Amino acid sequence: MIIENIQNDLKNKVYSCVDMVKQRFDVILKENANLNAFISMCRDEAIKTAEHIDQDIKNDIPLKPLSGVLFGIKDNILVKDTITTAGSKILEDYIAPYDATVVKKIKDAGGIIIGKTNLDEFAMGSSNETSAFGNCHNPYKLDKVPGGSSGGSAVAVSKELVHIGLGSDTAGSVRQPASFCGVVGFKPSYGAISRFGLIAMSSSLDVIGILSKYVSDCEKVFQVVCGKDKMDSTSTDILSVLPNNIPNVSIGIPKEYFVSGINEEVEKSVRDFITSLKNAGFRIKEISLPHTEYSLPTYHIIMPAEVSANLARFDNIRYGTDFHQLQMSLGIENLNDLYYKTRGAKFGREVKRRILIGTYVLSKGYYDAYYIKAQKVRTLISQDFENAFKEVDFILTPTSPTTAFNIGEKNQDPVAMYLSDMFTVSANLAGLPAVSLPLAKDLEGLPIGLQIIGKRNEDFKVFDLAKNLEKLINFSF
Repeated sequence: MIIENIQNDLKNKVYSCVDMVKQRFDVILKENANLNAFISMCRDEAIKTAEHIDQDIKNDIPLKPLSGVLFGIKDNILVKDTITTAGSKILEDYIAPYDATVVKKIKDAGGIIIGKTNLDEFAMGSSNETSAFGNCHNPYKLDKVPGGSSGGSAVAVSKELVHIGLGSDTAGSVRQPASFCGVVGFKPSYGAISRFGLIAMSSSLDVIGILSKYVSDCEKVFQVVCGKDKMDSTSTDILSVLPNNIPNVSIGIPKEYFVSGINEEVEKSVRDFITSLKNAGFRIKEISLPHTEYSLPTYHIIMPAEVSANLARFDNIRYGTDFHQLQMSLGIENLNDLYYKTRGAKFGREVKRRILIGTYVLSKGYYDAYYIKAQKVRTLISQDFENAFKEVDFILTPTSPTTAFNIGEKNQDPVAMYLSDMFTVSANLAGLPAVSLPLAKDLEGLPIGLQIIGKRNEDFKVFDLAKNLEKLINFSF
């Protein structure tokens, strides 16, 4: 919806692309002081791209699919010749030598990269408070968290600083901040969008996701960026499927997602909407996903194990600060010194915690007891979804058990923080497509999210249902 309106305005010369981009940078300069949504900006390159678009319009050259669309890119996705920090001091000077595949596709389609958005360090967090560059603030209430780890992108979209945000989703890191900030957050099937150029956290779980205000815009971007990539062996082509016959669609409501601990207003909003769906002719059925209670423990064994392996490369030799500069400033005398002093000083507390847990579960004597067992439970969780989808077409749940919480509220209790992902993590473990839609607001005016989960590689069916539900919701931004 936004993309179509922008391109119509550009073609009708309501404003120039350059003027639109410059105006947006002025707004960001003003707003970012309070929100801290952006870590760095790409002003010169953005204006240059806008000039090319204006020239194409002047010469009656048809616009590309994303011409004039402004993007905020989570700062763990590489954009050539820009600093890419992953929210960590260990990469604060790292300049990306190439574009991630998803960024290249956006640029080729005419998209304009505005800047790199704030995130939890190496995407490890559920509140955007572990960033080495300061926490991000919720656009509805500045003393609340925006959710994480893709909080910066969610905030940028919510405040209309950009039209589209890119994030990464390992356990809900696109959907949960989308829920907290009142926007659409889409997690594709595993492999649907190439991960080449995404700084890996947990390789078997990571996906690149999309944030927007409307489902149709999210779908249009997905159509551009999805597909197999020779640079990513895990990437795959997505099935092109016909739209559903919406009134006959069956939707499963898993009983395990309405448990003790869920916020009363969240539960009421979702249950009221389920009643509305019944009245609209949807077939609603209670289902069971019996291994749901093991999703978070399983995730918190598999994820840190992969973190431990993936982050071993960050030693300040191959990436980051110049080695000789470190040698002078930290008094490094040997290789052990280098590891202790650079990784110890430049990794944050949450990153260190996950590396240590991962190293432990992969160590001799514990690998079978923890890691292998977690992988077996992961298979059971996937089988739960396979069985459920024999009975229903989609699964509907709350996105998060709560609305946005206060900044600092859960910093000293990592387990409470991890529970923020309890409704989103299963889709990552099973590799399924899922989208969070803004559903309602609580008594404080904070957004509540609704999650739709679909069958693997049926991402376009998820979009189809989401567009129809969006019409029923009529969320007020």
